[in-house]
Amino acid sequence: MTLTQQRKQELITEYQAHETDTGSADLQVALLTERINQLNGHLQANPKDHASRRGLLKMIGHRKSLLAYIQNISQERYQTLIGRLGIRR
Repeated sequence: MTLTQQRKQELITEYQAHETDTGSADLQVALLTERINQLNGHLQANPKDHASRRGLLKMIGHRKSLLAYIQNISQERYQTLIGRLGIRR
């Protein structure tokens, strides 16, 4: 259910802006999206897990605020990111 170190490293290499980037907004959104997708699958199998549902909603809110930040900086960067991640907005 958690994000494995190998998958996290794959996401970092795919979405990093430069060689030493480990925390840019684009990368944080990609990592949050991966965790949200995994947690969504868990909640479909366990619909009464309300603690996980609350965590999911907090992650979605955090991702939403990061996406708003990226959209304020550059509309083109925002469109590219949501297209790559498959997020509808």
